[in-house]
Amino acid sequence: MAVDPRGADLKRYVQEDPGGPVVMLNLLRYAEGGRELYAQYAAALSDTFLPRYGGEILYAGDGSTALVAEDGQDWDAVLLVRYPSRQAFSAMVADPEYQQVTELRTRALSEAVLQATRPW
Repeated sequence: MAVDPRGADLKRYVQEDPGGPVVMLNLLRYAEGGRELYAQYAAALSDTFLPRYGGEILYAGDGSTALVAEDGQDWDAVLLVRYPSRQAFSAMVADPEYQQVTELRTRALSEAVLQATRPW
């Protein structure tokens, strides 16, 4: 299972840009020992990369009781992260310094959904 965006995915993400800010939905399933690794990644994201690219965490929380879900559709954690634009997000993930810490996220997760959203 992929846990990180790939080049083709990022290209499509930018091409389909409706303009304006984007809120990224993150659904996360941790690998063995992943919570601690993800906490290290999240600290770097919050301290360095979100401020650098104008992002902000709107919500971060642990998964709880799944009311409407098939087996395996529950998640360990959910995050909503707002970026001023799709380009800002793309610039962040292309940042060589970010790429040095993103391996923590990759190792931390066994499965993830990363989906751009926009307000109604």
